[in-house]
Amino acid sequence: MADKTNAPTTTDSGIRVQSEEHSLTVGNDGPIVLHDHYLIEQMANFNRERIPERQPHAKGSGAFGHFETTGDVSKYTKAKLFQKGAKTDVAMRFSTVAGERGSPDTWRDPRGFAVKFYTEDGNFDMVGNNTPIFFVRDPIKFQQFIRSQKRRADNGLRDHDMMWDFWTLSPESAHQVTYLMGDRGVPKTWREMNGYSSHTYMLVNEEGEKFWVKFHFHTDLGDGNAHLTQPEAVEKAGSDPDFHRSDLFNAIHQGDFPSWTLKWQIMPYEDAKTYRINPFDLTKVWPHDDYPLIEVGKLVLDRNPTDFHTEIEQLAFEPNNMVPGTGLSPDKMLLARGFAYADAHRARLGVNYKQIPVNKPVCPVHAYTKDGAMRVEKAADPVYAPNSYGGPSAQPLPGGEAGLWHADGDMVRQAYTLREDDDDWSQAGALVRDVMDDDARERFVSNVAGHLAAGVSEKVLLRAFEYWRNVDQQIGERIEKSVRDMIGGKSNAPGMASAQSISEPAE
Repeated sequence: MADKTNAPTTTDSGIRVQSEEHSLTVGNDGPIVLHDHYLIEQMANFNRERIPERQPHAKGSGAFGHFETTGDVSKYTKAKLFQKGAKTDVAMRFSTVAGERGSPDTWRDPRGFAVKFYTEDGNFDMVGNNTPIFFVRDPIKFQQFIRSQKRRADNGLRDHDMMWDFWTLSPESAHQVTYLMGDRGVPKTWREMNGYSSHTYMLVNEEGEKFWVKFHFHTDLGDGNAHLTQPEAVEKAGSDPDFHRSDLFNAIHQGDFPSWTLKWQIMPYEDAKTYRINPFDLTKVWPHDDYPLIEVGKLVLDRNPTDFHTEIEQLAFEPNNMVPGTGLSPDKMLLARGFAYADAHRARLGVNYKQIPVNKPVCPVHAYTKDGAMRVEKAADPVYAPNSYGGPSAQPLPGGEAGLWHADGDMVRQAYTLREDDDDWSQAGALVRDVMDDDARERFVSNVAGHLAAGVSEKVLLRAFEYWRNVDQQIGERIEKSVRDMIGGKSNAPGMASAQSISEPAE
């Protein structure tokens, strides 16, 4: 923190302030005058200093550091940041999804895991979670899903019945809900959790060969499964609601820098056409036996923010930020997010949000955008294209634009074409049976049952029991018995709301 001991207080225009304790009045006891500029500035700024919170991912924090490519992955991509030895500055943000800006860090919820790479070719953003999959596969359902996790219209309370109503009517959610109700639903700290792109992206090498890729950031502190139990999470929500935020800040402040090893799963371009599951379905993972992990590099966080609002609250990530050698994929959710994230930032921060220092590229910007609220970078004529006055001109990259693929067909509103192993239950079932041990399964059943017993209506309960029997017959039966024991065999009142509190299971 800079030493300002002897510095005079000024207005935002740099004019010295006469007093920080007394307003300008007509006599000692008289009325305040309107031309007390400093008083008016303080009140007006205070009234306007809050910006809208993010719709999902409102509560979170972040830090800064660097990424270094340590493996030779040049045969997969020409992206400069992924050439061996390249070192790139990064900004990261961690978050919960459903809670508001002041909600507890330890509610049961997926955790956002977003990384901005400041490369010489522009910003490259990787927006992911601490789980490799998501609740829905079509973006038309995303808004409805988020609303089901937020608050009711009538009483402003979060409602377990709403959540399970949506989930049980959307069977593709089973894989993610299984993750959510397991140990990864409440990571011990952000430093000890893994991060995933979840989506499939494209890589392009110097020869123009294309590959599909999934990003895996594995924490260097354990195996990524460090977690809080439900009782521990509930206790922390009441006693230390900013636990994850303070843990990250304090660790970096003390020189205990968290790090992650980036690994990729690579799928040859042609494999995607015939692979037994749809590789672009966000509710599915690629088995590691088919596409093993390869090591790419190391990500380290070593600098805390000095102004939370300026550097973290205004930090904006967007999946459409793809540098040469990278690209999007036919993942429907990813393609929609390519628009939605940037649009959300324009609404929340203003159209010139990329001129905010934390979002500004480190490379030169030669764009034809101009004007708009909060513009601080000067525009220069000519301000249109094409022109004959020396303005910048589009220069296609050698090998063509990345992230393009062949597509044809009629315009339809249909689900993905089903493949041999495409279903909504098998990967969730494998997670329960093959990945969880007996203790983890016991915690899982307890978490699900406690959540269902907290205000879910009978008609939704019946669908939930069937939902879990589809995942695994035995697990479904255990969950039903546990819920019935908790509620004494009595059905809840239809539509009964259940507020999130520290005395009941946390979302």
